[in-house]
Amino acid sequence: MTATSLGRPFTVVSLLPRLLDTNGDAGNARVLAQRMRWSGHDARVVDVHLRSDLPEQIDAVSIGSGTDAALLPARDGLRALVEELRVWSNSGVPILAVGTGWELLSWGIDLADGSVLEGLGLVAGHAVPRSIRATDDIIVASKYGRLIGFENHARDYVGAEASPLGRVVYGTGNGDAATGPRIEGLTMGEVFCTHLHGPVLARNPGLADHLLLAAFNRHGLAYSRGFLAASVDAIAQSARNNAAVRLGQSAE
Repeated sequence: MTATSLGRPFTVVSLLPRLLDTNGDAGNARVLAQRMRWSGHDARVVDVHLRSDLPEQIDAVSIGSGTDAALLPARDGLRALVEELRVWSNSGVPILAVGTGWELLSWGIDLADGSVLEGLGLVAGHAVPRSIRATDDIIVASKYGRLIGFENHARDYVGAEASPLGRVVYGTGNGDAATGPRIEGLTMGEVFCTHLHGPVLARNPGLADHLLLAAFNRHGLAYSRGFLAASVDAIAQSARNNAAVRLGQSAE
């Protein structure tokens, strides 16, 4: 691996992976770091459980999903990092938040018992209870390519209509829209929020590469997909096509 012009490895932070990795979503941080290495640059993943775990420099951030039993400790853990999260989001550091990790960044979570768990208020919208849990495959049309994953959430998300990640082709996404197409996820600058598990970046390398472009561009560096990534991406493409055909969609 070659040294970057940063004079240090690229650093991908995984926030609260002990609490927010129910669906393997902490693996998204490892996907970003590995693709950085395949591009010819040194990279590392730093698990952050406490504010004192934060490295001095951060190039990308991954936040996974957790159980409802972990909502309060996860919210409090993220709240201890809210100023850093605000700085990262305002300075173009790519941030990926999945499931409850995304909900905790929002205005708040309406719980089934009628109470509200206040969120960090970093992204628009909030989560509201669903009558039936959404547990199925999901296909999303986005400008980062067709995204395929698995959704498993007991809440819809309202308030992301102005800046969704994409349009739902199959599945539930943010919930049943009263009018217009169903949407999935939320984007705000280089902050990307989604219900897709998988981990989403392993199954959808086009989205991973967009995050990496943002991370490299912040330092005036060009990102190019490495040779080893090409063969892995072909496997991911085949898996997406197989899933799409199984769900009645055409292969890409």
